[in-house]
Amino acid sequence: MSELHKFLFDGLPVRGMIVRLTDAWQEILARRASNTATGPYPPPVAELLGEMTAAATLMQANIKFNGALILQIFGDGPVKVAVAEAKPDLSLRATAKVIGDLPADAHLPDMVNVNNKGRCAITLDPKDKLPGTTPYQGVVPLFGDDGQKLGKLSDVLQHYMLQSEQLDTTLVLAADDKVAAGLLIQRLPIKGEGNLEGTSQQAHDEAHQDQIGRNEEYNRISILASSLTRDELLTLDVETILRRLFWEEKVLRFEPQAGLLGPHFACTCGRERVAQMIRGLGVEEAEGILAERGDIEVGCDFCGKQYRFDAVDTAQLFKPLGDQLPGSPVVQ
Repeated sequence: MSELHKFLFDGLPVRGMIVRLTDAWQEILARRASNTATGPYPPPVAELLGEMTAAATLMQANIKFNGALILQIFGDGPVKVAVAEAKPDLSLRATAKVIGDLPADAHLPDMVNVNNKGRCAITLDPKDKLPGTTPYQGVVPLFGDDGQKLGKLSDVLQHYMLQSEQLDTTLVLAADDKVAAGLLIQRLPIKGEGNLEGTSQQAHDEAHQDQIGRNEEYNRISILASSLTRDELLTLDVETILRRLFWEEKVLRFEPQAGLLGPHFACTCGRERVAQMIRGLGVEEAEGILAERGDIEVGCDFCGKQYRFDAVDTAQLFKPLGDQLPGSPVVQ
């Protein structure tokens, strides 16, 4: 079961989180793999998308934002866009659009930053925004201050967090076909509360600039966290990871979040929504598609799940409500 663990270091201005996505991540991959039009993600794309999903979960849990956090990577490579979305209840979904072939050992620059024009965007879309309110969005390039391409998603996001929150952040991310996981370590602000919601640059600077990169306690914890390897993050349980990394520190743990209270997959698509769309086509157009193809097939543009309606299913959609048979919960 997917889980999120939060912790603090007693007496130190440092907090941390570990996320392990198992069933939620496997559902994302399974939906895409079952789509007959697209097939599964290439392994490098799946790894990038898994890291993005873990990172989006950590960032959503970190800021406690009442709305969707949407992490996007887009650019000029064969991966045109990759998106991971995390909502306040930690429901997750992710997708990527791939055009062309990728080598099995492709890295971030090969996929989205061939000519150094790739971008990373984080959007905060409030759940109950007022009319005319636009979501907050921050965008950073996929290169560092020296113009060199950043090779890892964690490097991009650390750069983003430093610019946005004016807080030192350490991220370790990893994903395979079973687990997507991430470790976040962040220096707590000395004054105020850093966030991603547009607090003025001047206020951030006044509170935090003297401590950026200089807090020895955070730097020590960061070095320890950075020693965590990809294999360790993917295979070890959270208790073992914390014990191995921080055995000399006093770590204060919070109750883990799992099940419906923790990270879980959810997409807005559904068979009934597709049925409403088919009704909107009208009887004649629906029957025309059936005559040509034998059934009506609609795939979710986001998660990839396909919904199929045969002639009997389609006829049922256009019957008066009183004449309809009870629906089956099984997707055909």
